[in-house]
Amino acid sequence: MSEQILSIKHLTKQHQAEQISGISNVNFDINKGEIVAIIGESGSGKSTLLKSIYGLLKVDEGEIIFNGKRVKGPDEQLIPGHAEMKMVTQDFSLNIYAKVYDNIASQLSNTNVALKQQKTMEVMEHLRITALKDKKIIALSGGEQQRVAIAKALVSDTKVLLLDEPFSQVDAILKNQLRADIKRLAKETGLTIIMVSHDATDGLFMADRLVILKEGKLLQEGKPREVYNHPNDTYTAKMLGNAVVLSQKEAQALDLKVTGEQVCFYPEWVELKASWSAKKFNVRDIYYKGFYDELLLERNGVHIRALQLNSGEHKKNDQVYVNIGRFLEF
Repeated sequence: MSEQILSIKHLTKQHQAEQISGISNVNFDINKGEIVAIIGESGSGKSTLLKSIYGLLKVDEGEIIFNGKRVKGPDEQLIPGHAEMKMVTQDFSLNIYAKVYDNIASQLSNTNVALKQQKTMEVMEHLRITALKDKKIIALSGGEQQRVAIAKALVSDTKVLLLDEPFSQVDAILKNQLRADIKRLAKETGLTIIMVSHDATDGLFMADRLVILKEGKLLQEGKPREVYNHPNDTYTAKMLGNAVVLSQKEAQALDLKVTGEQVCFYPEWVELKASWSAKKFNVRDIYYKGFYDELLLERNGVHIRALQLNSGEHKKNDQVYVNIGRFLEF
């Protein structure tokens, strides 16, 4: 049975009363060892939620319970932030002129030097940065600095790691490796990870659970596959899969039998094949994506997108048979 480590109860924090900002009545629980990704567009309240969980912000209403005890706000303790949680921000907060080893070891006391050295080396091995231990931070790449920042956060027996846009400064080549390493780290150590990102790929790749925020409110939460395949709002579908959203009138122009005000589907749900239900569409543009093409298709003035796995099969102004086999109504 899963062991609950954090409970966010009716959390509200508004920065400006006159306009939508912050978070409003957010509720969800987090189990020990889970990776939870908080996904939302810029200004949706992601970072406010993360800082509130850590205890950096004084909330207006609600509370955060960590292992059965309320997390104190910044006005209740000398040093804001929960002792058993650590946050890695986008600027990494590293001493750029100090060595990697010294940055990480600085989080531990000198009462037991041998233990300090052992813990520092262990966490560097977990993050695969042992070879960098004598290098200065200023000489490292963005991805390497990210690993050092995470190692620094974890060395002092951290129970919950909070990551604020963890891959914003990491190039595409290293991003997947770092995602995989963080996922492996959580599995090996039982570490609980809460991360915020505007890039849904981070959550779909890594997370055990997604939390979708819109304008400070929790729109949906659940396992990535479930949320992706069964979004309860067009916002969620557009955040997670760049979904096609059509009005009822546009959907009917494509001969879709709908009753909802909006219709939504992902490009990969569009079938490019002749069948009794298929309709003719014109290829208006082709976007090369490497091993597949994304086609911009048009029928009766309505544009949709579809994926063609056999790259180069179609060209602009071709006519193709299309069957929208699955769609959601809202």
